[in-house]
Amino acid sequence: MQQWKSLLSEANVGAVLWNEPLAKYTTWKIGGPADCLIIPENKEQLKELVTLLHAHRIPWTQLGRGSNMLVADKGIRGAVIKLGQEFEGLHFDGETVTAGGSLSFVKLSVLAGKQGLSGLEFAGGIPGSVGGAVYMNAGAHGSDVSRIFKSADIVLETGELVTYAAKDMAFDYRHSILHERKGIVTEAVFELREGDRQEISAVMASYKDRRRRTQPLQSATAGSVFRNPPGDHAARLIEAAGLKGLRIGGAEISLQHANFIENTGQATAEDVLALIERIKETISEKNGIHMVPEVYVLGER
Repeated sequence: MQQWKSLLSEANVGAVLWNEPLAKYTTWKIGGPADCLIIPENKEQLKELVTLLHAHRIPWTQLGRGSNMLVADKGIRGAVIKLGQEFEGLHFDGETVTAGGSLSFVKLSVLAGKQGLSGLEFAGGIPGSVGGAVYMNAGAHGSDVSRIFKSADIVLETGELVTYAAKDMAFDYRHSILHERKGIVTEAVFELREGDRQEISAVMASYKDRRRRTQPLQSATAGSVFRNPPGDHAARLIEAAGLKGLRIGGAEISLQHANFIENTGQATAEDVLALIERIKETISEKNGIHMVPEVYVLGER
């Protein structure tokens, strides 16, 4: 650890926070400390940081806007990288939009709609960053990132900055090449289409109203916990199994939407993991279906 401190203090890599609690950076409000949380403010700092970590074999993890992930109670060993505010840029050029990797995906969809650009309506309720959305090919309402994606600038784990086109991304259901080839999306380019502002706004308002009625938006959650199995819905299976409202410690399967787990105030990562395992075991026994979590578990248990 002392060697890391010396290396990072001498490098131009942005803010470095030691033994930083991560719960406040996640939407579940759960998670132990990172050995160090590093916040680079531009591509050059990010490239220098990742190159340094790679050269000294220091493990690193990226933290986006903290959704769709569960940080273990003992925290994360090594470095945690969180992109700074300069990675929240946004530029429109006709029907093409370039968005920074740390920009809110929801904010992107709203601002695109105000520009009269259609194609991002589905993103209005997807928490997290643009980079995270690209990483997992985020989707909803019958659409996903792959349908509008043009290219992305990515810093690979070696520190090399590359540009990947759509053909390079190996997009699939909640999957991209970044699951196999570690890297950080610094910005992404999307191809949208001209639309009617009022129609776009109406569609997004209807999606928002549906979320308000069906999802626990006021609670600390990480979004959907499980992927939908082929031909079915995770929430339907969990509710049919009688698991709605099941509580372990401070974690509870939402009474409003069975594919959400709420932190009722004092939940630990172990509480959430216990509920996830209970769901997997129950659905396997009742339906013979292997439930696949959509959330990523990070850190030391």
